[in-house]
Formats: sequence, structure tokens, C-alpha cells
Amino acid sequence: MTNIVSLFVGWVLDLLFGDPVWLPHPIVWFGKAIAFCERHLNKGNHRKLKGAFVAVGLIAVTFAAGLAIDCQLPVINFVVVFFCLAGTTLIREVREVFLAVDRSLEEGRTQVARIVGRDTSELSAQEVRTAALETLAENLSDGVIAPLFWLALLGIPGMLAYKMVNTLDSMIGYRTERYRDFGCWAAHIDDVANYIPARLTSLLMVLAAGKPQLAAFVWKNGRRHASPNSGYPEAALAGILDCRFGGPHYYFGQLFDKPYIGENDRLLTTADMKKAVQVNRTAELLMMVLVALWLYYVNCA
Repeated sequence: MTNIVSLFVGWVLDLLFGDPVWLPHPIVWFGKAIAFCERHLNKGNHRKLKGAFVAVGLIAVTFAAGLAIDCQLPVINFVVVFFCLAGTTLIREVREVFLAVDRSLEEGRTQVARIVGRDTSELSAQEVRTAALETLAENLSDGVIAPLFWLALLGIPGMLAYKMVNTLDSMIGYRTERYRDFGCWAAHIDDVANYIPARLTSLLMVLAAGKPQLAAFVWKNGRRHASPNSGYPEAALAGILDCRFGGPHYYFGQLFDKPYIGENDRLLTTADMKKAVQVNRTAELLMMVLVALWLYYVNCA
């Protein structure tokens, strides 16, 4: 039952505080470790092999650290859950993007650059709002549903290891000239780790919106994305809002022509953002209930 208590305490802390800027965060440490390895190893020959060594090594070390915490300090497992969930911070950032772009386009571009990897300097106001909502959908999977899925499957070690997988992908898992070889393994591992969570996220989203009939739309459009996973939650939100996501974007100065998801190229508004936030929160609650029931079953079995 301790796992269930840790689950809900960590979740409530995330609801209340998000990621306080003054609090040291493990993801920052993950990022520093990845940046150190990339800086020293992403050069010369055998970059793919060196990238594989870094990805697998860092994930293994993180999993081992999670095992040590789970065995030696189970009383602080709720802290790990708190650190590994990013639902509240993401929602705050998306709200700030919509407030900023309503004040000025430049403010909107600056604000959305905090949460997306694409180049934002030339985005229109519509593209700024679209980018924010795409990120809200995609990161419901990466920042909430997937960590909870791996917690249910592999406990605290699995949850921490997943966060390392996701951080690796967000930093080096790009198909650019710099990262294509070195980040190859990181990207593929992330694809595997998110395969079920991404599809589960889209299902929870359409159920949260009371629109299970959108399942066929999600299945059709989710496969259009360049990523094998990101398209599913984005398709779910595009169907719920009856809008269009995707299209060409610049990453690190290179143009990537992403397929469109959805067909209604209408203007997005603050009301759309509020509806998307409500869907995210409800889907998150549904996942919490599912994980709690699973942990109860495991503890009682």
C-alpha cells in the first residue's frame, strides 16, 4: 500500500506546486550528464556506437539509482513521483504562451520557445498557439501518462529510468546532422518506451472529452506523424478541438515537412486552450485511478 500512498502524495504535490524553480530537479542533473557525454563523445568515428553506450549506460545507472532509493529509502518514494510528474508545470507554461501571444507576437514566440524544440522566431500567432497545444498533448504522454505507466510496470526504478529515456530523446534524439548518429539509440529507445503510453494517452483523452467515437480519427491521423508515437495524442486533441496540427517546421535551422493532422485549419483561441487543459486534467485523473487500482491488485495478489 505504500506505493499507492506515495503515488497520491507525489501527484498532489505536483498539482499544488508543479516544478518550483528554486528546487533542485533530477531532470537538470540528467541533462547535465547527457550534455557532458555528448560534448566529449559526439565527435570523430563510431558516433552511433558511442551514442548507444551513453544512452544504455545512463538509463542503466538511473534504474540502479531507483532501485537503491526504493530499497533503502522507500519513505521518500513520493518525492520521486513528485519530480517525475510534469502535468502542472506544462499546463502553466501553455497558459502563459496564450497570455503572452495575446499581448504581442514577440512575447508569444519567446514564451513558446521555452516548451518546444522548433525554431520560433518566424512563427505566426496561430502557429504559436498551435505549437503550444501540440506540446500540451504530446507531453501529457511524456510528462504524465508514460511515467505513471512505467511506475505501474516497474515501480520507482522504472519511473526514473523512463525520465532519463525521455530526457535523452529531448536533448539528442533529433535527425539533424549533429545528432543523427549519436542520438539514434536514444530516439529508438524512446520510441519503444512510449509506444503503449502514447496510444493509451490518446484513448484517455477521447474518453475524458466524452468522445470515444473519435478513436477511428485518432487511429487514422496518429500514423501521419513523423514520430511513431507523438501523433496519437496530437490527433486526439485535434479531433477533440476540431482543428489542424502539424505542417512544416524548422529545427536547428533545418526544415522538416511534417504531415498535417486534422483538416479544419481554423483559428485557435484561449477557449480552445482551456478545453485542452480540462481534457489533460481529466485524462490524468483517469490514469491515476487506473494505476492505483493496478497497484492495489499487485499488493493484494
